[in-house]
Amino acid sequence: MRPGSVIAYVGLGANLGNAAQAVTDAIAALDGLPGTRVLRRSSLYRSAPHEATGPDYINAVVALNTHLTAPELLAELQGLERAAGRQRPYRHAPRTLDLDLLTFGEGRIDSPRLTVPHPRITERAFVLLPWAEIAPDRVRPEHLARVSDQEIAKIQGI
Repeated sequence: MRPGSVIAYVGLGANLGNAAQAVTDAIAALDGLPGTRVLRRSSLYRSAPHEATGPDYINAVVALNTHLTAPELLAELQGLERAAGRQRPYRHAPRTLDLDLLTFGEGRIDSPRLTVPHPRITERAFVLLPWAEIAPDRVRPEHLARVSDQEIAKIQGI
């Protein structure tokens, strides 16, 4: 039996190739997933790598309305990453596209394959700032204060 519609939030990032185009293309692809529509999308943000090295990242967050289950949505996200040339040679490696399922409705999942809410949401300015832009009620001020030292800026004109 298929679940009803759920609001899920997805974090997007890339720092290889044309990262801004990769993130923009991924947002369009998310809107084309089966039973899924993008409800809101943040601006694009440029951020320094967090716990990693390499070029700056381009990041965004989208709100999806989906009829997919959380595991189905995760599989679709990973398929989009593969299609964009994502490789995982080591932890925190630079990437052509990274899609993280941040939340799935109000659900909590803790399995070997998927943890929702994403366990490191509150540690990452590149998630919190774009998320606060589209869903300010989901981001607590104390979490934003905790990441205020991380380098991130909204990209104007894209």
